[in-house]
Amino acid sequence: LASMSTNGSLTFISFFSFALQSFRRFGNTLSEYFHLLWFWHRALKIIGANFGTSVLSYFIFLKWLLTFNIFSFLINFSFIIIPQFVAAEPNNLSFTGLELLTGAGYFQQTVLYYGFYTNATIHKIENGPSYNMQLAYIFTVGLYFVICFFTLLFSMAKSFCKNFMDLQTYSGNASKILCTWDFNISNEKAVKLKQKNLSTQIKVQNAGEVRNFSVKERAVHVVIHLVSWIASLGTAVAACAGVYFLSINNLKLFVTGNKNDQESQAAMLVLPIVASLLNAFIPFFYSWLGCLERYQTPGYHVYVTIIRNIILKISIVGILCYYWVNVVAESESQCWETLVGQDIYRLVLVDFIFCLLGSFFGEFLRRIIGTTFCVSLGLPEFDIGRNVLDLIYAQTLTWIGILFSPLLPGIQFISFSIVFYVKKVSLMMNCQPPRKVWKTAQMTTSFMFLLFFPSFVGVLSVIGVTVWRLKPSEECGPFRGLSSMYAAVSEWIKTLENHTASKWVVWIYHNLITSVLFFFILSVLAFGKNCLRHSHSSLKTKNYKVDLWRSSSPTLLTKQVHTEQVSQEHVHVGFEYLQRLHHLSGQPVPGLCHP
Repeated sequence: LASMSTNGSLTFISFFSFALQSFRRFGNTLSEYFHLLWFWHRALKIIGANFGTSVLSYFIFLKWLLTFNIFSFLINFSFIIIPQFVAAEPNNLSFTGLELLTGAGYFQQTVLYYGFYTNATIHKIENGPSYNMQLAYIFTVGLYFVICFFTLLFSMAKSFCKNFMDLQTYSGNASKILCTWDFNISNEKAVKLKQKNLSTQIKVQNAGEVRNFSVKERAVHVVIHLVSWIASLGTAVAACAGVYFLSINNLKLFVTGNKNDQESQAAMLVLPIVASLLNAFIPFFYSWLGCLERYQTPGYHVYVTIIRNIILKISIVGILCYYWVNVVAESESQCWETLVGQDIYRLVLVDFIFCLLGSFFGEFLRRIIGTTFCVSLGLPEFDIGRNVLDLIYAQTLTWIGILFSPLLPGIQFISFSIVFYVKKVSLMMNCQPPRKVWKTAQMTTSFMFLLFFPSFVGVLSVIGVTVWRLKPSEECGPFRGLSSMYAAVSEWIKTLENHTASKWVVWIYHNLITSVLFFFILSVLAFGKNCLRHSHSSLKTKNYKVDLWRSSSPTLLTKQVHTEQVSQEHVHVGFEYLQRLHHLSGQPVPGLCHP
């Protein structure tokens, strides 16, 4: 009986192991097919082959943001939008088409905005299970931000450990000559340009090492840098002031005018157009300042320009957040959350339009001018830094707008998908491979860091103030009648405290969820664990290479000895042949030493 029991247990274990392996193989096969079917897979290969990893990093970053938005759209659609359809009331407003640009009018009474969602507990069947829209709304948004936080943290830690802490990373001209070739390039023109880039990089580094400035030259450089920074910061402050005062005027127009009037709705587009114009043209002024400063290396120029651009964009977003939190939330609007959602919708839409126009005017027309009217200009280059910062700006707006417009990630997913293909087509038709030296891996880590801070951290601050401190509208939204959005969670926890079976949920809430120290320790552990995992993986790879070399070293040595013997025989035969020629002809043979 014991033997039968043992055999039965072994059979069950082996069957379970076989089933688990089969399921894992099926999952891997399915993921491979999905990976092959994913619409940008082939496009990335083409871009990398023609323009190298530096330009490819932009499109990989864009694909990464696409996954953020599709994930947010799916969870919002599953847990917020579908339940709202059950309790939705008919829309009495007429659709004119202008709503696609303004986001107002007909869209106010749809699932696009916060104000349309009910605060009631939804019952599909009478006396059946209920669905609390308040808890669903705040927990869905909160869970998404928690997942984004740890995803960004893990990705940033992995990239940082790989590119800044890897012991295999060498510096100096030897590594540039031997280790920095981009094997992704297959285009002949790109290969020649890459060779020129490497030689230029070595020359620039050597020039920077040996060049010394006099005291007068250093003083002139300090003055130029100081004036340039004052001009760049002053421009950012002036842009923020203009956006703020324009926002105040738009709010007055919205409150006093007819909200459904087409003229009033069209006037709402002035603010996003001005903000997009500032984001589009001020970076050219920053690039001009960088040319005046004349940095020793192109890397300094790139980093300084990126810092100035991120200050400009984050300042504009920051002043808009201040306007939404301190002005719109205290206004006479019946549903200020919907008004904020409409503002963000217009900003996202106009930014998308300007992105497409930038590809046309900045790359297509520039190619026409450089190949027809002014041949010395040549083909334009793809500006990686400016385009990545535009993506960070657009994603920041989307993260802020999730609370006020649950469908916004889906809209941004569509716009990013269109941008992906428009940029890809424009790149292939109009641009040449970059002539600037880009440390692709380090720049990718820098872009991830900028997406995390100040972008994502700033968004968390705005969302935190909105959820914990601001009073929701009295006449719309799932949190109407509450002192704050977070009050819905507090009331739910008080209800659970009266039930013995739910004490563990209350304990987790008080000791983990509301503990800032817990999340800080968890973040540090996650960052450290990811670095250690990368170090162990790198060490394992090195040990594997050493073991492989040891196992194959006798064969390699035998081949090397045989090769040397054959070479010596060939040299000996050649030397005898030359000696015979010399003996027969009596004339010296070139290359042969004579006594």
